[in-house]
Amino acid sequence: MPLSGAGVTGPTRARIEARTLRTDRWWLAPLTTFVVFGGFVVYATWRAFAGSNYYASPYLSPFYSPCLGDCVEGASDFGQPFGWFPLSAALIILIFPLGFRMTCYYYRKAYYRAFWLSPPACGVAEPHLYYSGEARLPLILNNLHRYFWYAAVVVALILSLDVVLAFRNADHEWGHMGLGTLLMLVNVVYIWLYTLSCHSCRHAVGGRLRHFSRHPVRYQLWTWVSRLNVNHARYAWVSLFSVALVDLYIYLLASGRIEDVTFF
Repeated sequence: MPLSGAGVTGPTRARIEARTLRTDRWWLAPLTTFVVFGGFVVYATWRAFAGSNYYASPYLSPFYSPCLGDCVEGASDFGQPFGWFPLSAALIILIFPLGFRMTCYYYRKAYYRAFWLSPPACGVAEPHLYYSGEARLPLILNNLHRYFWYAAVVVALILSLDVVLAFRNADHEWGHMGLGTLLMLVNVVYIWLYTLSCHSCRHAVGGRLRHFSRHPVRYQLWTWVSRLNVNHARYAWVSLFSVALVDLYIYLLASGRIEDVTFF
């Protein structure tokens, strides 16, 4: 239930009529997030529902990997157990990476500010009169973030396999490397950096320990993840751009608009 009087007009808040006393351009950050993230959502939605031009041998779009539905020939490395699914094959798998990002602590901060203005920036009053936290639908689903992280690790492993398979040519013969191979390689590196720098990963490897000295391996893992965690927001954005770029490149190849740049 909403907490009555817990909004910006609550009795415990300072009585300041101005929305904010900040004099800087505080609105630039949420506006930029709204435009960029909104653009990605529009692009990803179009590609997810398209159901076509996602495979240009040997490259498989990360939006469709693993391809478990009614996929084009050569795109399924794990069979087609959902071949009966009437919609795009991407909709079978995207729920997991999408759920991981939408429940991510950093992304929650980003879209809460940019889309819901809750609050739009530090020191800026939000338009909402009540605050209910994440105790009811739909925001209560954010508590599933740790479980989405486990799924994200599996997806990252499959994307890593896709990179290995991208070192084959169109006839699936080994010894090929093209621009698509490099783009997929860079993308999976940032996918792993984003996944492993997650707060849930940090807790999984070193959380709930009373004595680090008794668990030296987990302590070392916790230290590594903590260093990655410092740049978690950067990895979140770069991996967002890289996954869209790889998909766009494969779309252009599959639709015949460009040809792959081959190095050997």
